[in-house]
Amino acid sequence: MKKRLVLVYHPDYLIHTQGQHPERKERLEYILSAYHDQELDKIIDLHEPDPASIADLQLIHDPAYIKSVEEACLAGRRSLDMDTYLVPESYRVALLSAGGVLAGLKMIMDGDSDRVFVLNRPPGHHAEYDQAMGFCLFNNVAIAAAKAFKDYSLQRIAIIDWDVHHGNGTQHSFEEDSRLLFISTHQSPAYPGSGNKNENGRGEGEGFTVNLPLPSGCGDAEYELCFKDIIVPILDQFKPELVIISAGQDAYHLDPLAGMGLTDSGYYMMAKSLAAVADRWAGGRMLLCLEGGYHLQGQAGAVIQVLNAIGELGLPIPGNSPLTETTARFQDYLEEIKVIQKKYWKL
Repeated sequence: MKKRLVLVYHPDYLIHTQGQHPERKERLEYILSAYHDQELDKIIDLHEPDPASIADLQLIHDPAYIKSVEEACLAGRRSLDMDTYLVPESYRVALLSAGGVLAGLKMIMDGDSDRVFVLNRPPGHHAEYDQAMGFCLFNNVAIAAAKAFKDYSLQRIAIIDWDVHHGNGTQHSFEEDSRLLFISTHQSPAYPGSGNKNENGRGEGEGFTVNLPLPSGCGDAEYELCFKDIIVPILDQFKPELVIISAGQDAYHLDPLAGMGLTDSGYYMMAKSLAAVADRWAGGRMLLCLEGGYHLQGQAGAVIQVLNAIGELGLPIPGNSPLTETTARFQDYLEEIKVIQKKYWKL
């Protein structure tokens, strides 16, 4: 029987953890606790994935880099850079993390589910072709998109990255490919420093990278303007056959690593907007992958509201946060981005 919404999770995702690093196992433990407290375990199944194959990883990553991560773990190295730590099991867990997104893709493309949210770690959107970055080992969503092009002959995939940090690795994986529309909302200035509003893709992919670098302090009202005025209109013109979301919840207003103002209401709004796009153009097909989010309770609550939106669960919808002082000035700023995007899209 087809399930409207499925969660993908593997208990070994908790093994990749190191002390008090912000990207630690408690991130998932709080989400799972909220999942059980809301009794969502009675209506949403958990699916346990297999690891991704090396061939799957090589759709995006340099074979020598993949091998270097494995060897670093075998040698007992504790990090790949100053941000990205390792434990001995990190390579195997990273294969499971990518495998989770591939399992979700297969369930969707086989018609077993409309929506899949992958509760995986480590995250992936900063990982480059031959380099770990920003807590990320392998680029999970990029691997899934490449697999969808290869195995399912899709011609139009949209990746929307609402993590507070720019998805540099994902952008670089597809910025010359007109089959993939990459849209990122992110705080600017902030790590990793990429995602300028004039980064619009290259070659055949020009116009299919859409960056919305947002000033700190933006909250529900500002994000809603982004979705209403730019993101959804572009998606409706692109007509994606599959919607993938890099779902980082670190734009939450209490997140310790960022300075944005989203509440649960904002996450509900974004998810509901993209679910409607998936219903219009992609037969409902929607794959979400966990990225950042470091306020444990806040991330868990935001994820529950994303599930509420995409699964039509009927949970209480949080009220809108008040308009912030930046909204009037923000509309002028958004016009600057629209001028750039009007070269490629009708806005």
